[in-house]
Amino acid sequence: MSERRPRKDAARNREAVLAAADGLFARCESPGSITMADIAAAAGVGKATLFRGFGDRTGLIRELYEARLEPIREAIEEGPPPLGPATPPLRRASALLDAVLCFKLDNRHLALALEGTGGDSPYLAEHYVRWHSTLLGVLERIPGFTGGAFAAHALLAATRADLVEHLVSEEHVPRERMREDLADFTTRVLSAPSGEPS
Repeated sequence: MSERRPRKDAARNREAVLAAADGLFARCESPGSITMADIAAAAGVGKATLFRGFGDRTGLIRELYEARLEPIREAIEEGPPPLGPATPPLRRASALLDAVLCFKLDNRHLALALEGTGGDSPYLAEHYVRWHSTLLGVLERIPGFTGGAFAAHALLAATRADLVEHLVSEEHVPRERMREDLADFTTRVLSAPSGEPS
């Protein structure tokens, strides 16, 4: 019995930390200002607990981000149309990018915090590699379309958190218009004749 209690406490602390971090990032105006001390205080745990459980601030943000992404990843990899594997590739690519954009819109400050952690290249991050690989797999199914690897990077760049934040905060672009613009852009890029500009 005594061996199980620390595990339960650790699991409870982990959930408390993720919930506290989630709340702090959702309410903040500057993601970079949220510290490990802030998260520990909000979760009611010591800073050592955070470092033991997540390694560092970036590790904590990554874990929170991955937890938020899980439902979208399941829909993309296994779900019904418009995201599932049986969907026509043009429609699936557009739906996938829309899902990423909506995720960034709903989690702007968390996404900004992750993309602004520095050090590691954002293009080597596990979630980005997965998005790119999934989108590339879709693009490769479009008849006559070439340059899929670069196109996948370019299309995903349109959903970067710093761009989304700029469009929302500085240019005041409404959510639905941003989604429509991305859908139009995606269609133009992917419908262009091979080797010719759209």
